[in-house]
Amino acid sequence: MLVLNCSTKLLILEKMLKSHFPESLKVYGAVMNINRGNPFQKEVVLDSWPDFKAVITQRQRDAETDNLDHYTNAYAVFYKDVRAYQQLLKEHDVINWDQVFQMQGLQSDLYDISKAVANSEQLDVKLTSFKAVHFPVSTLPDISSLMGSSPRLTYLSDADADLLNRTWSGGGNEQCLWYCFPSVCVHDDRGSPVSWTITDQYATMCHGYTLPEHSRKGYSRLVALTLARKLQSWGFPSQGNVLDDNTASISLLKSVHAEFLPCRFHRLILTPATFSAQAHL
Repeated sequence: MLVLNCSTKLLILEKMLKSHFPESLKVYGAVMNINRGNPFQKEVVLDSWPDFKAVITQRQRDAETDNLDHYTNAYAVFYKDVRAYQQLLKEHDVINWDQVFQMQGLQSDLYDISKAVANSEQLDVKLTSFKAVHFPVSTLPDISSLMGSSPRLTYLSDADADLLNRTWSGGGNEQCLWYCFPSVCVHDDRGSPVSWTITDQYATMCHGYTLPEHSRKGYSRLVALTLARKLQSWGFPSQGNVLDDNTASISLLKSVHAEFLPCRFHRLILTPATFSAQAHL
């Protein structure tokens, strides 16, 4: 196991991961955030350097943590050799098996390998699989026609934490606003958010939401396209995930020419037996 702390090597890793799209997108997004101020307090663990075969991003060991918060206790995974990933999982001090956590990745063997090692540590594993999407720069529609009613476009702030907690499964804890970097939202005349989308610790667009009383006004399309353009202007890939049965979001993504990737996004939530009755899943 090797913890990559050198800023120069982290920039080199960012470039190396780019050559392995789309499977490396989650780790790539995490590494980009690390290289741009590290707002989510992440670090990189590899099997070797520079010829790595497996890489995991995780919460810094000295950062504040909550053993029940799997959104904060999150790992992103990319491997070029699945056996190297399996071996890295088994190494001492790579994974904290004593807390509830999640693992994310875009490779088909992620679930089977992670579950096999987790079972040996007596953890329950819950898998959710999503369609993975990307917004190509060249095909994003123009948003000027959506601005006719002059909606107020801005971003979420600390004052919106309660609203986010009530509408998002990632809310309900003090760290929920950490997952809003960056964000885009439409405000009403009173300055309250009515439609928004946010970005998580892997630079993934997520939690697109419009209050029911403001639906069918084109706001979801507007905030999604605005955030995608913002991410691209900063050099981030504009990526997202959508559940197979979320037909409304799939229709929206198709209408803005999003590209559905050949790989799927896999999210594993792992729970030690001691926390199975307490975990906020």
